[in-house]
Amino acid sequence: MRKISNENLIAFHPGYYIKKYLDDQNMNQRELADRLNTNEKTVSQLINGKIDLDNRLITGLALVLGTSESVWKNLNDKYLATKNQIEEQNQLEEEKTVQRQLDYKYWTNLGVVQPTNNADKKVFELRKFFHISNLKVLENKDFLVQYKMAVSEITDKNVINSNAWVQTALNMGELEDAAPINLESLKKSLPEIRKMALDAPTVFLPKLKQILGESGVAFVVIPNLRSCGINGAVKWLGKDKVLLAMNDCSKYTDIFWFTFFHEIRHVFQQKKGHIILSTEKNIGLNSALDLEALEKDADEFAKSYLIGKIQYNEFVAKGDFSKRAIEEFSKENQISSGIAVGQLQRDKYIPVNRLNNLRQKYSFAADKSR
Repeated sequence: MRKISNENLIAFHPGYYIKKYLDDQNMNQRELADRLNTNEKTVSQLINGKIDLDNRLITGLALVLGTSESVWKNLNDKYLATKNQIEEQNQLEEEKTVQRQLDYKYWTNLGVVQPTNNADKKVFELRKFFHISNLKVLENKDFLVQYKMAVSEITDKNVINSNAWVQTALNMGELEDAAPINLESLKKSLPEIRKMALDAPTVFLPKLKQILGESGVAFVVIPNLRSCGINGAVKWLGKDKVLLAMNDCSKYTDIFWFTFFHEIRHVFQQKKGHIILSTEKNIGLNSALDLEALEKDADEFAKSYLIGKIQYNEFVAKGDFSKRAIEEFSKENQISSGIAVGQLQRDKYIPVNRLNNLRQKYSFAADKSR
């Protein structure tokens, strides 16, 4: 194109001025090509803004048209600089459409971006935090969260926010100190971790982070992000460190610990080179892995480890789901009553609105960047 523009700028390609000269001198493109010792195709491309000037063409135009070389060099440099500005401004406007799909306060509350009301600055801050050159990357269904293209209910906003949440989890995980991975040590620590379900988050969370870090697992709990749909993620960060990330949405005792042990199982599955995501519902993910089998295995592990398959089946067989019976069962098995209630609700032995007073709801302070 001989010129490009937006609302603020306009850039004229040197070909625009060459065309005006040819018109004024009643010279055709073939004659100019002959005088430049080139072909008509090159001249046509130049006049129509399809190629830029190089040193040979700059020298030739100066001789043929009786000007200085600096005239054409300056026209070319100005065009390229203004064109670059226009492209950057146009890209920024496109990125703002993505930025508006994100809750910027989410990241300011985490302390990872600077507070601002300026839309341009929001784009710059988010680019830097996400380690991407263009926020449009977050629209890619194959970026971090691989969606199936056939799932119609998934919106651009879902894709953008799920990719953003996963990248946030990865960044937070990188900040966590962790010893080289030791799965045997992690396995031995699971009974101690299970007992933590009887404590409050302020008590168990520091201990949990320490134990996991000593076993090579970077554990982060970060706020839920609207329109995200992801509850947890596991990814090997190199050979010696594993990320285990969870969001804090509706984290009742039973949901938190079930999700935690579900994700722990994914760590032991050792699917290096992949991000294993746990979602609120079947949102249609693509993966080279058999996600259905991995999820089923993780679910069974979490349920069995938290409650005990034999003990739970024996309790269910008795058919007494009174508050007193559940509290006695929980005490005997050293688990929170909320965990037992949650599992009984999921298995439909009691209604979802019954005995929820036994299901303590956790509150987590957002992790801040260091």
